[in-house]
Amino acid sequence: MTPLSTETASTHFAYSGWASAQLVQAAAALSEEELNRDHKSADKSVLGTLVHIFAADRIWYARVTGAEQTKFIGESDYRLATLQTDWPVLHDKWIGYLQTAGLDAVIAYKDLRGNSHESPLWQILLHVVNHGTHHRGMVAAMIRSMGHAPPQIDEIAYFRQLPK
Repeated sequence: MTPLSTETASTHFAYSGWASAQLVQAAAALSEEELNRDHKSADKSVLGTLVHIFAADRIWYARVTGAEQTKFIGESDYRLATLQTDWPVLHDKWIGYLQTAGLDAVIAYKDLRGNSHESPLWQILLHVVNHGTHHRGMVAAMIRSMGHAPPQIDEIAYFRQLPK
């Protein structure tokens, strides 16, 4: 039996979508140079790291739904407009999927190197949210290092802004 409920998974995915949208909005206020500045991290820049999170959300969605997997990151992903339009749609798909998903289901998938794996869906869901949180923290640090105040993206800030 899964230690994760559908309601809890949906809450965390809703938070993840909200936090990502906050950072995409903050990124839109940066100059082109700041957006693409190399911070010597794995995904280099604010844009590169946001694209990485989006691509991971997308490929995990394809894996759990059995959809055809496209390449991890495409050239068009490196447009802020893509993140502003496509990412919210993807988050909505995740929320819809979670309403009927069996969280104990074992998902068989291949990683980007072609290695086969099997994981319970609830573990994948926790990974997707945690992965996004990790990288959003990196983006917030990049924004701060350029002298800007990053948006408040803590989960408690998400809860505080919800209707009472």
